[in-house]
Amino acid sequence: MTQTKIITHWINGALDTGKIERTSEVFNPATGQVSANVALANVATVDKAVNVATEAFNSWRHSSLTKRTQVLFAFRELVLQNKEKIAALITAEHGKVLSDASGEVTRGLEVVEFACGIPHLLKGGFSEEVSTGVDVYSIRQPLGPIAIISPFNFPAMVPMWFFPIAIACGNTVVLKPSEKDPSAAMFLAELWKEAGLPDGVFNVVHGDKESVDALLTHPGIKSVSFVGSTPIAKYVYETGTKHGKRVQALGGAKNHMVVLPDSDLELAADAAINAGFGSAGERCMAISAIVAVEPIASALVARIHSRMASIKTGDGAKGSDMGPLVTKVHRDKVASYIEAGEKAGATLVEDGRKVKVDGEGFFLGPTLFDNVTPEMSIYKEEIFGPVLSILRVNTYDEALALVNSHPYGNGTAIFTNDGGAARRFQNEVEVGMVGINVPIPVPMAYFSFGGWKNSLFGDTHAHGTEGVHFFTRGKVVTSRWLDPSHGGINLGFPQNS
Repeated sequence: MTQTKIITHWINGALDTGKIERTSEVFNPATGQVSANVALANVATVDKAVNVATEAFNSWRHSSLTKRTQVLFAFRELVLQNKEKIAALITAEHGKVLSDASGEVTRGLEVVEFACGIPHLLKGGFSEEVSTGVDVYSIRQPLGPIAIISPFNFPAMVPMWFFPIAIACGNTVVLKPSEKDPSAAMFLAELWKEAGLPDGVFNVVHGDKESVDALLTHPGIKSVSFVGSTPIAKYVYETGTKHGKRVQALGGAKNHMVVLPDSDLELAADAAINAGFGSAGERCMAISAIVAVEPIASALVARIHSRMASIKTGDGAKGSDMGPLVTKVHRDKVASYIEAGEKAGATLVEDGRKVKVDGEGFFLGPTLFDNVTPEMSIYKEEIFGPVLSILRVNTYDEALALVNSHPYGNGTAIFTNDGGAARRFQNEVEVGMVGINVPIPVPMAYFSFGGWKNSLFGDTHAHGTEGVHFFTRGKVVTSRWLDPSHGGINLGFPQNS
């Protein structure tokens, strides 16, 4: 018998050799087999990582902007060179197809590239002679050790929303990735070391609620960045701020796609397939509710349904279009929503529970509901799986009211050929990220990512200039220097009487 691999923590630039008290199983979702056991950190392990990050901060904060930029450029090159390897690690533990995993790494790299411009992004302002002989200028300084608590659905991209900017700004990092797919984070830690990042600046601790609570309450942690479900995001925000930390907690979503009667239905149907079933629907930006404004609903449903027949569900590493869900527990939970939708009276157009895939993986096929109504659980709740719901309305105003009345406000999209309607929608919709004929409106790295309402707790979105401000504190200096004639060297200034 072969011994199962143990994935441990990365602390102070090396694998941690401390005693492991608890572990959690890591699965290959395509086979259902255990591929590794990951160590679960206790309070002492978290304390060790934070102490290391605190010591490293004392020197890293004083590193020159030139040095930081050199390390970031080197890290960018290493991630690019190892893109396929990182994607394979993601597919092996998350299940998403390799093209999705590769795209995830690409989006993470965009934030690294943005952070390479940190000398420009950290520039302050200067005002001369605000009063006689008095100048005022502003500077931004790093916070200290910061924590990142990231989800299973994007094990590389979501941490990379935060740590390139945090490190570029002079902070040190303790990353707690999902225990479901920890290997990508570990490999990125190795690449940071190879890029020349000093030991202790980037640390990885694995764990569950015990390690999360330890980070949220540790006096050495200055800020917390979180992505996950809304109930946990609210808990992280309340606990972290109660303990004096700056917190950005990105929560769940129920993203609507509004399709107006004048839209290109072929384009809208293609978009619904990609946005609804990509990465098995395990995206916080996935479209899960399509609001069809009559009289085009039946035609749109027919087009979506016909395209679903060509989606191949299977092992993400073997040429499939859609991979498995991350765990058996999650697969069964998503399947329970399909049952609930049927019982509530929605029309089940395509039942993903009937998909046939060889092996014991955690598979569920694309699922389509029609005639969904707002009181149904499949509409109200975040399913986080390949389940697409069609709601039929008669007017634009009804569609807008549906979107705005929902407690989530992460992302939305509108499909139309009417520029006036699109402009009105982008102005009136109460959602943080809006797509116009774009189904997944994820901003580029130089803009910021984040929603409204129950999709975000805290005031600051991820990456972009908001990210730079989140990972730094502003300081304003008011200065006055006496004329050199007051005991200074004689520079030829006129003498004061």
